[in-house]
Amino acid sequence: MHILILEDEIPAYEKLELYLSDYFESHLTLNWSRSVHEASVLLSKHRYDLILSDIQLLDGNAFDLFDQIPISSPVIFCTAYDTFLLDAFKTNGIAYILKPYSKEELSEALRKYETLIALPKNTASVDQNVFKELRELMTPEKKQFLKRFVIKKGNGIKLIDTNTISLIEAYGDFCKITDTHGNIHRATQKIGTLTDQLDPKVFFRINRSQMVNINHIKAMDSHSKNRLLIILDGVEQSVITSSSTTSAFRKWVQF
Repeated sequence: MHILILEDEIPAYEKLELYLSDYFESHLTLNWSRSVHEASVLLSKHRYDLILSDIQLLDGNAFDLFDQIPISSPVIFCTAYDTFLLDAFKTNGIAYILKPYSKEELSEALRKYETLIALPKNTASVDQNVFKELRELMTPEKKQFLKRFVIKKGNGIKLIDTNTISLIEAYGDFCKITDTHGNIHRATQKIGTLTDQLDPKVFFRINRSQMVNINHIKAMDSHSKNRLLIILDGVEQSVITSSSTTSAFRKWVQF
């Protein structure tokens, strides 16, 4: 069993690796890619029985990859995108599970895969039009992005407009968000969930634990190892891109 995992988050990959090992028990070979570029290299060299894919990768989304290379393998999407996409998967041999998912939810998707490969070969291939449809559904004009955070403050609730947020930082099982006035709030979502819920034209995940708002970048400067140092409105300390995201970040700020 040869499986390709497309996942930019290390903990999410490790979770998939564990669940897959438990499900298949033996005869399992896994390849892992965090970016569209790495995945295109792997797909040009190998043929996979199954692909498990997040939608947002380090340097683009999975549909950028599927535009470049025809995919005939069944695909299971493991993502935080809202379930309005679910109908597009139902009749095309593609499973969809919403993060955070359980071991049983993944097992159910894998059972669907096993049913799929038992079908005649001409019915088991993936319809490329499905990927086109999903890409269109996910464009900013059609996808509804998170507009505000609901923050619990004492016995009350405060609404924080996402446009006022300069920085989002992973902090255990929740996120710390800093607004343009330097106020710090606690959001209940994990950073992986927010990566999919926030408008990618406005927010960019510069490293494993931090996301920035393009509208509140005051200045940028070169840093060591081809990284960038970023100064944000309301944030005392500068933040730094990771080596793996710097190239994609440079392209992002130009649009």
